[in-house]
Amino acid sequence: METKPRKARKAFVNENDCVACGCCVKVCPKGAIEIWKGTMARVTTEQCVGCGRCARECPASVIEIQEVLP
Repeated sequence: METKPRKARKAFVNENDCVACGCCVKVCPKGAIEIWKGTMARVTTEQCVGCGRCARECPASVIEIQEVLP
């Protein structure tokens, strides 16, 4: 049985709607998210493992986990 390789997933923040509450920063197991200039969350994609914890925690629902090309 052949298995398809799993596509990489990463978190992406809708920066226009982010209120920089920091909830995502607290739950990220890899420390891949920071509050940038006190105005929005930014994801360091090289560190992000796409676990989805930040998206589930975000009260404004502005974080999406998307598949990315390898």
